[in-house]
Amino acid sequence: MERKVSKLPSDPGPAAWDALLDPAPQYPCLEADTTADVVIVGAGFAGLAAARRLHQLDPKQKIILLEARRIAEGPAGRNSGFMIDIPHKLDSKDYASNREDDLKQIAMNREAIRFNCEAAEEYGMSDEALTLSGKINAAATERGVTNNQNYAHHLAELDEAYELLDAAAMQEICGTSYYQGGLFTPGTAMIQPALFVRSVAQGLAEAGVVIFENSPVMSLNSEGQSWTVKTDKASISANKVILATNGHIESFGFFQRRLMHIYLYASITRPLTKEEVSTLGGQARWGFTPADPLGSTIRRISGQGGDRIVVRNRFTWAPNRFVSDGKLAGIGEVHDRSFRQRFPMLANVSMDQRWGGLLCLSRNGVPAFGEIEPGLYSACCQNGLGTVMGTLSGKLAAELASGQASDSLEAMQQFPDPVKLPPEPFSSIGANAFMRWSEFRAGKEL
Repeated sequence: MERKVSKLPSDPGPAAWDALLDPAPQYPCLEADTTADVVIVGAGFAGLAAARRLHQLDPKQKIILLEARRIAEGPAGRNSGFMIDIPHKLDSKDYASNREDDLKQIAMNREAIRFNCEAAEEYGMSDEALTLSGKINAAATERGVTNNQNYAHHLAELDEAYELLDAAAMQEICGTSYYQGGLFTPGTAMIQPALFVRSVAQGLAEAGVVIFENSPVMSLNSEGQSWTVKTDKASISANKVILATNGHIESFGFFQRRLMHIYLYASITRPLTKEEVSTLGGQARWGFTPADPLGSTIRRISGQGGDRIVVRNRFTWAPNRFVSDGKLAGIGEVHDRSFRQRFPMLANVSMDQRWGGLLCLSRNGVPAFGEIEPGLYSACCQNGLGTVMGTLSGKLAAELASGQASDSLEAMQQFPDPVKLPPEPFSSIGANAFMRWSEFRAGKEL
């Protein structure tokens, strides 16, 4: 049966993290028919992890990795760069769930972080690409402080390390008096997303994994014991295929009406001058997630591209996986307001670039994972944790395709399937109402 892809992935605005770096080495486009043992579709966190794990398990097999655009131009290069180890449920008031589910999630997240830390060491990455620095839940309101205190109590029940910070400690870190408190947890890895995925791709290519960029898959066809993967210019015959495409898997005809697609947006400042850095004060690098899940994520970065501040907020429901340039411009005004409120001492600092990237969630918070047809595997739907769950899904899909048993794979396979969404227009009405109310309730956290 041939499955034609209904649409190609789309992300608004530039891949800003990638633009901070020197031009990347370009991988060829697939232009001639070929064969492979395994084809991986999608070169984000899941696809790269799958390729690396497959190569570890059998260095002699031929692995082809297909990317529809350039490496780091898709959602993997558009996230905020937090590889979070502790519970991080976006539909919860304080990110937490029940004890059993949270302990399972922590173990999975940490396995993914270890896997990527090993990759960073193997490929000689700098600490700008990945560093285990921890992160802070930043509270700008009394309700945010209460959320942090409740979350700290939950972390204590999980026997997890944390430190509550007061307003003075927060100002010492970030230079602004905007925040009333914070909750520091040490296990998060902070990454420069484009630098990390570029580095992994380069390491894999040097190890013998074949990478093709600008090679969007147009159809899949099963033929007996093999698969034919057709791009816009050529095709690959392979024994096995791993779809590492997150929400884009719906375009292949799988998990229809079971996945929720949401754009999340960010802006990054121009480089700060030496005088502006001095005026701001604080540390050169830090990462704040909001005490309210629908508040603003803020990062200060220092390295390639200079000293800059990243603001990320606003969610929009996008069942068709498309958003207009006009929507991005309007959300940019919200970013500007959030930035000015936090950093009035940087009144003359403008935003350099703005962008959006897709999240994929399921209604019951589970991945779209497993062997969905003989020889065809899904490592999709990361539920807002693209860096860690994408990495883990890709790693475990490679193990599943290789017949490699593990406790993590068994745990992943115990998740139920994503449940169906309510029919339209009820899904869109409900999702939009929930997000707008939640953002309104976030108040100064936004």
